[in-house]
Amino acid sequence: MRVDDRFDDLVSSLGGFYRTWYVYVGLELGLFQRLRDAGSTGLTAGELAQRTGTEPRLVHDWAWGADAHDLVTIEAGRITIPEDIAVVLLDADRAVYLGGQFLHAAIGSLDYAHLLEVFRSGTPVEGRPDRYRAAIERLTVQDIAVFFQELLASVPELVVRLQPGARILDVHCGGGRWLIAMARRFAGTTLVGVEFEPDSVARARANVAAAVLTDRITIEPGDVAAVGHAHEFDLAYFQYALHQLADAPAALRSAWEALAPDGWLVTLDWYMPSEPEELRSRHGELIAGVQLDELVQGTRLVSRNEALGWFAAAGIPTPELVDLPSGASAIIARR
Repeated sequence: MRVDDRFDDLVSSLGGFYRTWYVYVGLELGLFQRLRDAGSTGLTAGELAQRTGTEPRLVHDWAWGADAHDLVTIEAGRITIPEDIAVVLLDADRAVYLGGQFLHAAIGSLDYAHLLEVFRSGTPVEGRPDRYRAAIERLTVQDIAVFFQELLASVPELVVRLQPGARILDVHCGGGRWLIAMARRFAGTTLVGVEFEPDSVARARANVAAAVLTDRITIEPGDVAAVGHAHEFDLAYFQYALHQLADAPAALRSAWEALAPDGWLVTLDWYMPSEPEELRSRHGELIAGVQLDELVQGTRLVSRNEALGWFAAAGIPTPELVDLPSGASAIIARR
């Protein structure tokens, strides 16, 4: 590649860092949502500031930057958001949703002051603040959409199993958002979430209460490698969770023992490729960035083969690997 082309490529990457922060501000302050609500007529910077309780001069400057990054359009002093941008950044029920990923990238990077020391010492950042796990909850909203729109479409037999009376387990359930979505989709089911982070337990219970689903969803604080409930569940699920656990085979073994006969064990995650060449794409750049954040906290994304090795180490019969259109993958085993 010529030096000029390489320069343009690296400038684009550097600009992408700042683009993330323009997106973060637009999402967290509701700027994008208010612009979408305004439709094709758009809003002036003053009107947008008034509707979001923000400073007009700063909103004006944000809009110019967002326009430079092709996130909004400014014409005759009025700001609009293109519908395709709105879909990707705001529609959490779509598999293409990336709003949570942008929020997580911005919030997670606040801990990167420790990055060099982590690499020098090999000691990860301990006790990441609650805001990090709250960001993970918002990030994995995309995974919920992937589960419903892509995974269930790939395994219709699982949908048949999730009839009224079915029992569902979510291991390392975080804020409980998947449990809530499942309860709403599959009437008459009973659901249990197991979580070891105290702030996530509190947030999950609050979310379940706000959804008025405490009669069907129970959040249990406990060891994800010893969930109990022997032979009770029709589905045990790990969502973007298995690679973050200290002993993944033990967690899988525990979830397997919690399954009723003919029950399903399903994991959904984003995996590293086996060869570096496979990372040389836009999606690969994103996965590599996620890996950097994982390394800061002492975890790491793994390859599909490594994850399959965890199933083997847990004594679980050979599972099925399902690569999904979004780039996520499911590993599925039936008891």
